[in-house]
Amino acid sequence: MTATKLTTSRRSVMQGGLGVAALAALPATMLPGTVFAQANQAIPTQLVPQKQEGIIMDTITTADGARIFFKDWGPKAAQAVMFHHGWPLSADDWDNQMLYFLAKGYRVIAHDRRGHGRSTQTYSGNEMDTYAADVAALVKALDLKNVIHVGHSTGGGEVAHYVARAEKGRVAKAVLIGAVPPVMVKSDKNPGGLPIEVFDGFRAAHVGNRAQFFRDVASGPFYGYNRPGAEPSQGVIDNWWRQGMMGGTKAQYDCIKAFSETDFTDDLKKIDVPVLIMHGDDDQIVPIADSALLAIKLVQKGTLKVYKGLGHGMATVNADIINEDLLAYFKA
Repeated sequence: MTATKLTTSRRSVMQGGLGVAALAALPATMLPGTVFAQANQAIPTQLVPQKQEGIIMDTITTADGARIFFKDWGPKAAQAVMFHHGWPLSADDWDNQMLYFLAKGYRVIAHDRRGHGRSTQTYSGNEMDTYAADVAALVKALDLKNVIHVGHSTGGGEVAHYVARAEKGRVAKAVLIGAVPPVMVKSDKNPGGLPIEVFDGFRAAHVGNRAQFFRDVASGPFYGYNRPGAEPSQGVIDNWWRQGMMGGTKAQYDCIKAFSETDFTDDLKKIDVPVLIMHGDDDQIVPIADSALLAIKLVQKGTLKVYKGLGHGMATVNADIINEDLLAYFKA
């Protein structure tokens, strides 16, 4: 691919209204139904914690041998909140929220999705059924109950897919922030979605020059830094790029299909716990009209909160606002 073609692909991707996505899902390449069923039953999981003054940072090993990195901070008896990151990031994207809610007395947990961050760079299993199975395995290993699950972008899809299948008593509430459900790609059933060509552009840019593509996304539409009057933070951009480059390119490539083509409609309908849907009306990555405004009609106990003028990365650049609203919801 020539430099000219790559530049054109990146430009068409940005104009397509995505930028990067955030969620995950797709037809399982490793017996999806079986994988999840095992995770909810007797999945052989190894947990080897390294304790440092009450803080645990370690990994579990799933049934197929993938090692999933996680952080687990705070009192074990406290209300647990589990954070699910977007594509192509890691648990580090929740650093602000982890510290904030830890200080408020919560037990905070975040993991690197398989293929991302410090978890195994898996060749297979990079789809929503296995992502949800990995969450179930981690929840089981830590023996978590009545957890509040918070997911951003692709992580929001992961939350929906997991919560819809979770064992009774494992989940208390769910939060979807700038999340991809119900489904992103355009089809006859989803006429308002983004054309498949947008995601093909993602794949082309990812293969052509992943490092540059990640720079373009972070410095542009993800945080709304391409808007008039925006004041980009180089630190935020660099941290996004750092997290993306930590992950495995094969897993991230596969995840593009997962977050864009997985249909979470049935998942949303099945969820019977309270769900808070938070979305910026200037989200250039996951446009609100075909995500949050549709998702709220599908959940049984949903609350929609729209943030005027805020974009996809609002949990980072507008953390003060988002954290206060999350805290109020947790306490309600």
